[in-house]
Amino acid sequence: MAILRAAAERGRANHGWLDSAHSFSFSSYYDPQHMGFGPLRVINDDRIIPGAGFDTHGHQDMEIVSYVLEGALAHRDSLGTGSVIRPGDVQRMSAGTGIQHSEFNPSQTDPVHFLQIWIIPDRVGYPPSYEQKYFGAAEKRGRLCLVASCEGRAGSVTLHQDVDLYAALLDGEDVTEFDLREGRLAWIQVAQGEMCVNGQLLSEGDGLAIDESGWLRLEGAQTAEVLLFDMSARWKVA
Repeated sequence: MAILRAAAERGRANHGWLDSAHSFSFSSYYDPQHMGFGPLRVINDDRIIPGAGFDTHGHQDMEIVSYVLEGALAHRDSLGTGSVIRPGDVQRMSAGTGIQHSEFNPSQTDPVHFLQIWIIPDRVGYPPSYEQKYFGAAEKRGRLCLVASCEGRAGSVTLHQDVDLYAALLDGEDVTEFDLREGRLAWIQVAQGEMCVNGQLLSEGDGLAIDESGWLRLEGAQTAEVLLFDMSARWKVA
């Protein structure tokens, strides 16, 4: 079964400096029908105005992935990490036993648009850690590129959970397929543009939850950037 999570039905929070859409319950937005999907707990579609951002705050026992679509996002944390994330970069922060960090838009002229993703780890108590890697457009053009995975396969960033995260750039001529195996779940998030999954049209911000095995056919209806999460249906926290 494939269930659409339409962009217009997501939770919203506009704080002036931050405009955020929540695919799942987050902060003051609560919907018991949308508490996550498998180990995928948060997908926030965030836009931050120039010069603004999140002050230093803490996290614990969560895998946090940031994926920038436009602009730049600066990051600082209690591990001593200081970095700037731009389109093509994938950042993974394992909060583990506890980490403090801040995120802000370093530009004084341009907004930043990014997805922040939270994944529940396979156990609590990991040491906090940070990782960032770049995946160029050529690696994602017309194909699913593995950008995050358990054990960090094929040069991807490492997740402490049985989740494979793929990214693809598709235009109107591109078609790619994915075999969702038995015992797996998939979530497809359209980050930008429009695309089709097995003939179903999805627009920017839409998500699609899939809990049946079989082939998924992804086509670009127009230029689109898409994320595909391949996750164990039998995930657990030790």
